Amino acid sequence: MIKQDLMKIKKITIIGPSKRFLSGISYYTIRLSNALSNYTNVKTILFRNMLPRRFFPGWKRVGKNLANINFNKKVNVYEILDWNNPFTWLKAFNLIKDSDVIILEWWTSSVAHMHLILELLNRFSTKIPVVIEFHEVIDPLENSILPIRLYSKVMGKIVRKLSDHYVVHSKADKELISRVYKIPIDKISVIPHGIYDHYSKLDKAKDRLGIKENFVILFFGLLRPYKGVKYLIKAFERLPNDVVRESRLLIVGETWEDKETIKLIAQSRLSNKITVINRYVPDDEVSLYFSASDVVVLPYTRASQSGVAHIAMHFGLPIIATDVGGLKESLSKYRGTIFVKPKDVNELVNALLNVFNYYKNKVYTYPKELKWDWIARRWIKLINQKVININ
Repeated sequence: MIKQDLMKIKKITIIGPSKRFLSGISYYTIRLSNALSNYTNVKTILFRNMLPRRFFPGWKRVGKNLANINFNKKVNVYEILDWNNPFTWLKAFNLIKDSDVIILEWWTSSVAHMHLILELLNRFSTKIPVVIEFHEVIDPLENSILPIRLYSKVMGKIVRKLSDHYVVHSKADKELISRVYKIPIDKISVIPHGIYDHYSKLDKAKDRLGIKENFVILFFGLLRPYKGVKYLIKAFERLPNDVVRESRLLIVGETWEDKETIKLIAQSRLSNKITVINRYVPDDEVSLYFSASDVVVLPYTRASQSGVAHIAMHFGLPIIATDVGGLKESLSKYRGTIFVKPKDVNELVNALLNVFNYYKNKVYTYPKELKWDWIARRWIKLINQKVININ
C-alpha cells in the first residue's frame, strides 16, 4: 500500500526552524524530514533568523553548535528565511513551487508573517495543498504580552484560514484546536510525536557528574511557569529523610520567565540536595544527564506534548507525568509512566516514593508506533488520502 501511495507523492516541502534558534521543534523538523526522505523527495526550508535576536529569551546561545543531529544527505536543505528580508521569502517560494504538499511547523507566532506571505503567494499561483502541524496551540509567554497577543491572534487566524489540513500529536489537541480556532474536526488529523532516539546511553554517568546519591530525579527542559517545577521542589522537600539522603534533584534547563523556581531552590532547606544546570545544554550533556537519572518528572500544569518524554522513553526510564493535555495519550502505552494530578504535591510525593521503592533500575520499552518510520508512513497515508488534490 505504501508504494501505491508514493506514486502520488513526488516531493514534500517542510518549513521549520533551523538549529540556529535551537529548540525541540528544530530536532523534530530534522527527524521528520529524515524519516520522510526514506520514502519520497523532501525539501526542507529553514528559518535562518526568526526574529530580532534580542527578542529571543535564549538569545545568548543563538547560533551556537549545541546539537549533534543533522539532516541526512537525501534531504535538500535551505536555511534561508529571515524575518526582515522579503527577498528570502520570495527565494523560499520559488523553491516550493514544484512540491506536492507543504508542511508548516507551527510553534510560535513570531514567524507567522513569513508563513503568511508564502501561503498568499501559493494561493494566488501554484495552489499547493498546505498542512499546518501544531506543536503549540497558544504560547503562554506570547499570550501574556498584549501587542504580541493581538499580532498572534490576527496573523494566526489568516495563516490557518489559508491552510488545507491540520496535524496535531494527540486527540486532546485535536479537540482543543477545533474548539479554540473553530476548525472543522474532520480537517484535523492525529499523528504522534516520534521518539527521540538519537541520544547515546552512557556508562557510569553518575560518577562522571560527581553524583554520590543512588536516586536521581530529573527535570529537564526550559524553566517556564507552566512546567510546574515549583511543585516538584515542594514534593522533594516532603520526602522522608531516609529517602532524601539517597536522592538528588537534578534540574537541567534554561530559565525563561520562571524566576520563582530559581528563588524557591535558593531558599529551600534542601538546596544542597538540588543541582541546577541553568542553561540550554548540548546533546552530549543531554545523554549524560538522562543516563545518570533514575526517574524523569514532567510536573506540567498544561501541555500539548513533550519532547522530553520522548527522550526519557528512549532511555527506558520511569516517568512521572501530570494528566494534562496530550501527555496522557502520548504516555498511556508506556508502562513506565505514573500519572498524577497537576499542582498536586501529595500525589507527586507518593509517585516519587513509588518509583524509589518499586520502579528504580527497571528499564521500559517505548511503543513501536513512536518509531520514525511508522510516523513517516502515517504522514504519507494522510497526504495521499486527505491532502493531495484537495484543491
